[in-house]
Amino acid sequence: MGSEHKPGLRSVVSYVKRGGRMTPGQQRAWDRWWPVWGRTVSELPEGPIDFTDWFGRQAPVVLEIGSGMGEATSQLAAAEPEVNYVAVEVYEAGLGQLMRRAEELGVENLRLIQGDAVVLLSEHIAPESLSAVRIFYPDPWPKKRHHKRRLIQPSFVRLVASRMAPKATLHLATDWEDYAEQMLEVCSAEPTLRNRYDGWSPRPDFRPVTKFEQRAREEGRESRDLIFEKLP
Repeated sequence: MGSEHKPGLRSVVSYVKRGGRMTPGQQRAWDRWWPVWGRTVSELPEGPIDFTDWFGRQAPVVLEIGSGMGEATSQLAAAEPEVNYVAVEVYEAGLGQLMRRAEELGVENLRLIQGDAVVLLSEHIAPESLSAVRIFYPDPWPKKRHHKRRLIQPSFVRLVASRMAPKATLHLATDWEDYAEQMLEVCSAEPTLRNRYDGWSPRPDFRPVTKFEQRAREEGRESRDLIFEKLP
C-alpha cells in the first residue's frame, strides 16, 4: 500500500475486497456519470489531483473515505453545494448506488475515486489541501485478532493530518465502542490535531441518520462521533 518510500503504511488497508455485482439501476448510473464524475486511483497520473480543474471551480475540498452505498454521502454533498465533495470507495456497486442517489438529488459538486485511500492520500493529494476529512463507520474488524486491520491507526491518521489544511476537521463516527475508544486514543496522540470537544462530539445535525445507523441503534449499539481540528 502507498508509496515505496512509505513502508509503514503498507500494513494498513483502507478497504477489504469483496464481491458484489451492480444492479441494473446502479449500472445505468455508472455508465452515465462515471466518465464525468469518476476516476480510478491506479489510473491517476503522477502527482496531486488538480481539483480546481476537475470541478471547474476553486472551492474547499472535502474528502470522505469509504462512502459505502452513498446514503449519507449523497445527502451531505447536496447539503453543501459550496464545497468540492470527493468520495473514495473501492466497491463498484457502492459507487454506482452513490451516483444513482446523487443524480436523484441533483448533486453537481461530487467527484468519485475508486481505490485505496492510502495510495490516494500518499501520492495524489497535496499536503495541507483538504478542508475536511470524513470517515463514517469504517470496517470495525470486531475480533481482537483483526484489530490490526482497522483503518484508524497512528500511521494512517498521521498521513490524513498531513493532507489537512490548518483548521481543517477530521470527523470520525463508529457504532463499535472499543473502536471508538481506539479512534479517540489514536487521534489524541497525533500532535498536529486537537479534539474540538472533551472526548466525544455531540452528534452533528448535519450527519444524516442512515439505515445502517438506525439498525445499529435497534441492535443496541450507540454511535459516537469525534471531531478533531488541524492545528494552525
